[in-house]
Amino acid sequence: DTWTGLLSSTEQEKDPKFWNTWAQQTLKNALSLQTLNQNKAKNLIFFLGDGMGVPTVTAARILKGQLSGQSGEETQLEMDKFPFVSLAKTYNTNAQVADSAGTATAFLCGVKANEGTVGVSAAAVRSQCNTTKGNEVTSILKWAKDAGKSVGLVTTTRVNHATPSASYAHSVDRDWLSDSAMPAEAVQDGCKDIARQLFENIPDINVIMGGGRKYMFPKNQVDVEYPDTAKYSGTRKDGRNLVGEWIEKMENKNGHYVWNKKQLLSLNPNNVDYLLGLFEPEDMTYDLERNPETDPSLTEMVEVAIKILKKNPNGFYLLVEGGRIDHGHHEGKAKQALYEAVEMDRAISRAGLMTSIHDTLTIVTADHSHVFNFGGYTHRGNTIFGLAPAVSDVDQKPFTAILYGNGPGYKLVNGGRENVSAIDYQENNYQAQAAVPLSMETHGGEDVAVFAKGPMAHLLHGVHEQNYIPHVMAYASCIGQNRQHCAGHNQGSRLRPALPSIAALFTLIRLLF
Repeated sequence: DTWTGLLSSTEQEKDPKFWNTWAQQTLKNALSLQTLNQNKAKNLIFFLGDGMGVPTVTAARILKGQLSGQSGEETQLEMDKFPFVSLAKTYNTNAQVADSAGTATAFLCGVKANEGTVGVSAAAVRSQCNTTKGNEVTSILKWAKDAGKSVGLVTTTRVNHATPSASYAHSVDRDWLSDSAMPAEAVQDGCKDIARQLFENIPDINVIMGGGRKYMFPKNQVDVEYPDTAKYSGTRKDGRNLVGEWIEKMENKNGHYVWNKKQLLSLNPNNVDYLLGLFEPEDMTYDLERNPETDPSLTEMVEVAIKILKKNPNGFYLLVEGGRIDHGHHEGKAKQALYEAVEMDRAISRAGLMTSIHDTLTIVTADHSHVFNFGGYTHRGNTIFGLAPAVSDVDQKPFTAILYGNGPGYKLVNGGRENVSAIDYQENNYQAQAAVPLSMETHGGEDVAVFAKGPMAHLLHGVHEQNYIPHVMAYASCIGQNRQHCAGHNQGSRLRPALPSIAALFTLIRLLF
């Protein structure tokens, strides 16, 4: 909305004309959306904010505005500008409150699954290796690759973490990150660790970027960046150097391995067909703590990824995970989580500038929420990390607007709630107060928002099961199982749903009864 910038003037807001004019402009924009974009999607971009529930989106919006000197509430995130929004139901087949593995299987493979499992159906049982075979389900990354598109995954977590792994792995346990994390029995029974599956299951993934170096190298091999830190050394019992094997395989294929920002940004994407970037031994650092000299931001990784992938005339599929929003919340560190969300919004903006809504379907969503919220009747423009305006009428102590339902922020001082005015509650790693003590805060069970723009984005409307999302993406781009509507259509041409006519339906009903 072009009117957003005007909101900073409180004087204007006192005039009804201001609100009426803004609403009428919004209405005009909405009416223009009545002409649906039914083009074929050449490109697919899927942004996943891990743990980015609706309260996190709202708080990140306020933070984004406040970082640019505004009061914040009136700001628009990049995802707020997407024309279509729906809600996704996040439960796993065996869990009311979901985990990131079962949800990733839903929004990448189109099938709901049990918590803790990736790329397998609900017939598979967590940690039971012998329930893997025959229960594998494939992802939209594979459907896109099979259709001749370039494919990539970019994450701020480990590249073998729950979300990205569901795009290439079939594992009954999300924690089987390398063979050293697996029970001996599972290895003997033929189950493969997730790091190994990254390189073996779908050959030639074009772009892989994130953390997770230590899972790729032999046990005790020192890390290239932290040679003196034992916990960052290689973990593989099988003695394999998966990165070395990849480099060898890509020798004549314009493949490049990088492990720091300088190497990444020195590449000419026109000369790169395959990129493996592993920037940390484990997860990448929080954006607030990132070393801008050595570590790329999510936005920088996304920009390089799109430059490489968009060279393919058949288009591309890109999975982007802002994966540490979730980690910030688990640790009760709302400031870390919200800065991660703002950085993901920057990456969404960059991707939007590099692609077109005419041929690129972009979706932004979360896998699940958290028991994070903010309230307390704060005044307009109150810093999102600040205090509620009044003290509690029960214990007469101040409290922060941001609170967690549970987590590590629970603290008793002299038998009562800690007085936050005595501490620095705006510090980067401050743990917001929580109602129930837990070492790790939990996920939340409510629906999450799904923002969509581009071809067929209007199919994401209302309230849907989370596994519906990749079916829409595949339909829009004519990949996967449902392609009847695609015959004779070129890139950018309009799709016409191949729905049965009323007459045909009546004939079918007469035959059946």
